[in-house]
Amino acid sequence: MGGYRLADAEKRFAEIIWEREPLPSPELVKICEKEMNWKKSTTYTVLKKLCDKGIFQNENTMVRARMSKEEFYGAQSREYVENVFAGSLPRFLTAFCSGRKLSLQEAEEMRRFIDENLKDEEKGDCLE
Repeated sequence: MGGYRLADAEKRFAEIIWEREPLPSPELVKICEKEMNWKKSTTYTVLKKLCDKGIFQNENTMVRARMSKEEFYGAQSREYVENVFAGSLPRFLTAFCSGRKLSLQEAEEMRRFIDENLKDEEKGDCLE
């Protein structure tokens, strides 16, 4: 799929938008020129690419996020688990925790998360 993979420069660009949104696109051009040494055309090319991926929107010269930073990284994480661990959350957690012990607080947080997100077999509901 690859829809949620960004190059390092694209991540920096996205962070600029998330930190300041909504912002006028001419202002974004100025910020990127100063912080990333980009030309106007580079800023608009990358913005269009990320708009096409559904992460941002640029309407009437106003740039806004269509996905929050948390939504984006959550989707990226789910895509990673799907691709690397065949969608198996237990396999991912086993690999992630390999070689270290969970703190009592981490274990309690995981128990709470599991309790809150258990699939209801009768309804077929599941938090995704």
